[in-house]
Amino acid sequence: MRIVLIVLGVSALLGGVTGCGDDATSDGKLRVVATTVQLGDFARQVGGHRVDVDTLLGAGTDPHDFEPRPSHAEAVAKADVVLRSGGEVDEWLDDLVESAGGDAEVTVVGERIGARGDDPHWWQDPRNVIRAVDLLGRMFDTVPRARAYAEKVRALDAEIARCMESIPPERRKLVTNHDAFGWFAARYDVEVLGSIIPGRSTSAQPSARDVRELVEAIRRERVETIFPESALDQRLEEAVARDAGAKVGEPLYADTLGPTGTYLAALRHDAAAMARGFGGSCDL
Repeated sequence: MRIVLIVLGVSALLGGVTGCGDDATSDGKLRVVATTVQLGDFARQVGGHRVDVDTLLGAGTDPHDFEPRPSHAEAVAKADVVLRSGGEVDEWLDDLVESAGGDAEVTVVGERIGARGDDPHWWQDPRNVIRAVDLLGRMFDTVPRARAYAEKVRALDAEIARCMESIPPERRKLVTNHDAFGWFAARYDVEVLGSIIPGRSTSAQPSARDVRELVEAIRRERVETIFPESALDQRLEEAVARDAGAKVGEPLYADTLGPTGTYLAALRHDAAAMARGFGGSCDL
């Protein structure tokens, strides 16, 4: 197995580390490994100076096409806590944890907050994030920080809800690269008309029939803007837009956080971009 070979290749680098106790207590911080950039941001916001956070997925990395490196095995072996988002975005973690060793506690955050269903992008609904940061605050013993951050999330959620409500429902129709905004759509009453890549994994390939049916739906519903995602190739989307008589909108941060590296900034950007694409005039 590829992951096993990676770990064996860095056994000397790990230097016999079987856990993280000595490393963690040397600076008094809890060593946290988070699979996704979203979880990494939540852990830093909530944990503050009490945590040292290492995120496995880098900025702009497609989690559906991720291959662990030796440094990831080392981080897992030294961790006190490993935060997994859940679902297919980080299903590779189980093999990595088993092979890397260590005694880290693995918490599947999506499961712990009750984010049920097939769509693993639960952070697209801020109400799930509020539950997640509450969980982290109790794990890290930083409840006041968790509550303060949750208030920021709650305030932005209210702003986005007011913005989307100001746009006529018939204009709130979303077409993206791949199906990653189901939680967002359900929260703000947006209709997901379709996605160019079928399914929720970016590794899937659309058939000619899939593309033709999507183009027809875009024309029928008079969708003016379709949205690319920042981490994906946009050439197919540009072709679909030309055939459908639509334009390509601003890139969205579905699985990444964009240049600012924070969840709140990425969520604000995505909501504002959608609102403009839907013909809205609200200012986020």
